[in-house]
Amino acid sequence: MTNQTKTELENLAIKVREHIIRMSTDGGCFIGASLSCTDLLVYLYNNVLNVSPETVSDPDRDYLLLSKGHDVPALYGTLAEKGFFPADRLRNHLHTNDSIYWHPNRNVPGIEFHSGSLGHLISVAAGIALDIKIRDGKNKVYVILGDGELNEGSVWEACLVAATQKLDNLVVIVDRNEFQANVRTEELQPLEPIGAKFSAFGWSVRRINGHDFDELESGFSQLPAEKERPTVIIADTVRGKGLPSIEKRADRWFVNFSHEEVDQLLKELHGEHKTVLTSETLMVR
Repeated sequence: MTNQTKTELENLAIKVREHIIRMSTDGGCFIGASLSCTDLLVYLYNNVLNVSPETVSDPDRDYLLLSKGHDVPALYGTLAEKGFFPADRLRNHLHTNDSIYWHPNRNVPGIEFHSGSLGHLISVAAGIALDIKIRDGKNKVYVILGDGELNEGSVWEACLVAATQKLDNLVVIVDRNEFQANVRTEELQPLEPIGAKFSAFGWSVRRINGHDFDELESGFSQLPAEKERPTVIIADTVRGKGLPSIEKRADRWFVNFSHEEVDQLLKELHGEHKTVLTSETLMVR
């Protein structure tokens, strides 16, 4: 792992967002949530995780599990930029000749575990973390959850187990973009106070701006936050971050843009002009 400067991280995040936008056509993708967790993934793979294309099978590597699997375009883009596989392979998104699909697949280098059904991978992460503890390993396990995913009871069951087993090598990151599917989390089933809930379950809690690389550096410094307690980092983010025309919009959950719209959005990402896309121009699921 080579630490990147703030400017380098910002530039890399732009490249990953470009990949996400290009994957939002010819079948589409879950663009809003992918854009919200881009900065998290970019920071983790550049300044936190002890893993590289050369060490993907090393038992002493750090693990990253994307439990909110529909955000995988952001993970694909990050892994491609880090050299886990050629970036040209992203053109195979949704093609039958590849495994670059709507959810993580272990046939893609760097993907640690399949996901798609929400609420499952924190249990997998806890199992890996416990195995590392038994082997007296020094590596850590990171798992990214969606905030809507916290409605799943299996998440809190795993939290209890992790705290009971004193898994201080387990770090959960909550991508707190305040949406689940096409509705706001607080309107459907309020989650706040999230931090107090995790604390009551025996976790050490930090809360940061998930798009501010200085705050990310502070949030991920000195892990574990407390000895013998798992850590949760609640990252406040913006759905659709980087594209003002779709930010914080419930109808920009799953989209299938035309090639022309993708070109417009790429220009918007670089501040060339603002794109206004109506609901009639895309497919929403």
